[in-house]
Amino acid sequence: MANEMTREGYQQLMAELEHLRTVGRDEIAARIKEARSFGDLSENAEYDEAMNAQAIMEARISKLEYETANAVIIDENDISTEIVKTGVKVTLKDIEYDETIEYQILGKSQADPDRGIISDSSPVGMSLLGKKIGETVTVDLPNGATVQYEILAIAK
Repeated sequence: MANEMTREGYQQLMAELEHLRTVGRDEIAARIKEARSFGDLSENAEYDEAMNAQAIMEARISKLEYETANAVIIDENDISTEIVKTGVKVTLKDIEYDETIEYQILGKSQADPDRGIISDSSPVGMSLLGKKIGETVTVDLPNGATVQYEILAIAK
């Protein structure tokens, strides 16, 4: 499955991946070596901790490799503001609460709801894709509730 992201987001993931492959692996190897020097590995908490840290880091490396290998870079010049699609910023009106909300819709690896960036595979993101200004969408939320939004604006 393609993972759409901005060039900046792709570069950030690649920088993190390179850091983990080099500096991160070297640091973990040093921790494991030091922990082994403490003796009996069967009762060595430092060794267990270092091995767990290594497993977590290797899992992160695998995830980053997958995300970057399947990345599709969004070209801002190709983004149309006619319909909602990955890469746009959309201004919504929450009909029930009469509040205005702005989201940028990106791929899941760049989603950061605290910064107003939602995934194109989130319930809100999926409901908005393909819609136009003036349309109303009903979103079924994971908690069972529904929310209605009117699309006020679409921007790059």
